[in-house]
Parts: sequence; C-alpha cells; structure tokens
Amino acid sequence: MAELLRLLLSVAEKAANVARVCRQEAPLFELLVQEKTGADKNKKFIQDFKTLADVVIQEMIRHDVCAQFPELTGFIHGEESNKFENGLGESVTVTVCAQEEDTTALLAKVLDGDRAAASLLSKAIHQDLQLRDETAESLQLSISPADVGIWIDPIDGTSQYIEGKEEEEPDEGFCPSGLPCALVLIGVYLRATGQPVMGVINQPFNRKISAGKGWKGQHIWGVSYGDVNVCSYTRCRPSNPQKSECLSVLLSSSERTAVKDALATLPNSSLMYASGAGYKILCVVQGLVDVYVLSEGSTFKWDSCAPHAVLRALGGGISDLSECLRAHLNGHKGHTAELTYHQPRNHSQGVERWANQGGIIAYLDSSIIDKVVAALAGKI
Repeated sequence: MAELLRLLLSVAEKAANVARVCRQEAPLFELLVQEKTGADKNKKFIQDFKTLADVVIQEMIRHDVCAQFPELTGFIHGEESNKFENGLGESVTVTVCAQEEDTTALLAKVLDGDRAAASLLSKAIHQDLQLRDETAESLQLSISPADVGIWIDPIDGTSQYIEGKEEEEPDEGFCPSGLPCALVLIGVYLRATGQPVMGVINQPFNRKISAGKGWKGQHIWGVSYGDVNVCSYTRCRPSNPQKSECLSVLLSSSERTAVKDALATLPNSSLMYASGAGYKILCVVQGLVDVYVLSEGSTFKWDSCAPHAVLRALGGGISDLSECLRAHLNGHKGHTAELTYHQPRNHSQGVERWANQGGIIAYLDSSIIDKVVAALAGKI
C-alpha cells in the first residue's frame, strides 16, 4: 500500500504541473473553459466551470494508477465527466492514450485542431515524474489495493483557478481567494466501510517564483489506518498562549447569516472567510484555523475524502453537521458522525448522489465539535 501512496504523490505532482501549464497559456485557457449544465451542475454556484484541465488530470490519474494497480479499475471516481465538446459542437471522450502522439491527436480534436496546444498538454500528461518523499518511502502499511477505492478532485476550487487572482498571503497565513485556493485532491477509502485512510493534497500555486511568472507548489499527505497515523505535515503549537485560547472559525462567504450570528456568540471566537472547500480544510490541517463549518450540502465526496484522511492522521476529522446537531438535541455529546465515502445518497440524481448533504465540520480537536454544535443547536 505504501507503493500506492508513492504513486499518488507522483501523479498528483503531474496533475499540478498540468494545471500550471494550462494557466500559463492564456489563449489555450480561454478555449478550455466550458460551463457545466444539467445533472453535472453544482447548484451552489450561478456559474460553475468545467475545464479541460479538470478532465485531463482526472483521466491521467485514472490511467496511471490503473496501469500499476489494475485491481483499482472501476473504483477510481472523480468529479468530472470525461466528455468534452469542442468549438465545432463535436463531443469528444477524453482519455489518456498509450502513446503521447495519440493523446496529442485526441486533444487536438477538443482544441479545434490546435496541435501546438494539444502537444504541450500531452507532453505534461506523459512526462515521467517521480516525486521523492523519504517518509513515504519508509512507510509500512498492510492494506490491499483491492480493498480500497479512490476519489479524485482534479482541481478543487475551479472558479478560483479560472479567475486566477494572485493574492498575497495576509497576516492570518492563508489566502481568502485566488490561485492558492486551487488544489489537486486524491483520497483513498476502504470499500467495505467508507473510512478515509489515505489522502494527498497538492497545492500547485503555493507561492510565486521570484523570477518570471511561474509558481511553486507544495504537497501534504496523510495515512490513517489501524495503529498507523502518519502525516507529512508537522503541527506547530501556537507561539502565543493567549492566541491559543481563541477559537478561529473558517466559513464560506456565502454561509447563512443565522449560522454566522450563532457562531459569533462563541467565547473568544473570530470568524474568517476563504474560498474552496478543499482549501478551507487545508487551513484546518495546517492549524491556521481551529475549525471549518459549512451548513449547506454544497461539498462532495471528492472535495473531502483526501483532506479528511490527512486530518485523521493528525487526530482530527470531518463530521456530518446535521448528524452532530441531531445527536446533541437527543442528549448525546461527543458524537463525531464522521463522513464515509463508499455509498451514494438514495433518491438523489447526478452529482447530488455524492453530496455531503448534512453540511460538515472539519477539525483537529474533536472537543471543538461540542462547542460549535451547542452554539448552532436550535438556531439553524
């Protein structure tokens, strides 16, 4: 299973490179953006976009993983449909071919015959990239790939990726919006229970390279299975003891007023806002905030699986907000109701089958759940 982690780290870095290549070619990028419609549309946003980068990354990961672990065929799930429509109205099913020139020819159909752009993208897809991580190399883990499934979010925070705002990091340590909010997320879960056991988070646009217009990325991974809890990110204790007594709550700017008002009543609390579900959970992972709360069902399994596994490796988790509220009202404190990833929602259609419908709470310290739930109970 450690071999799977090492592979996922490499394919996530390849994915990040594809995302950067697409951003660097402005005319190409304009060509790639298409609007999601029908059953694939996320209801939260008036405009939600699908990019060719999304589809290419998803199919590249599926291709590379299944090539090394054929037992995962049929168990790698993603946000995106791999059907793309070009400017001529032709529907093209995007796949990664065995040879680079064949992938170039297929992508050229999507790009209205632009072989130069297709070749650039194909080269990034077929590069032999190996990301070395000493801790991952030495990891011992006894899970069979035949017992797991994978959720991919090829570019979480698509709207931020498209808008491309190059925000500077504020004093709080995170960016409320912009390219740093766009992430590549690959999460592994147990097929039998849905428990997240491995997660890779790659941030393609972590910081700008001083010379030129390029970006440098970063990656964080975590494994939580049985007695094994390992994370590449080391938690730092607050240098200011008084600051550690404050409760920082991260929200979406579109969060309901009733939720904001209720959470504002928490002692020594501060409400903060950022874009991208995956990025907000990453902020919790890094200890930049204490908790991320979302009351709506606008996140999905592909958003949360990877960072959930990383949080579990650090002793935290992601819980179903509505289940926690229900347990609290029934007198059951300390009920975590963690999300699972193996079963779709009954009586739902399209992407809604995989929605985290009850809202979520992402945390490093489970004692925070009771505080948040107590503040919200009976008010939302």
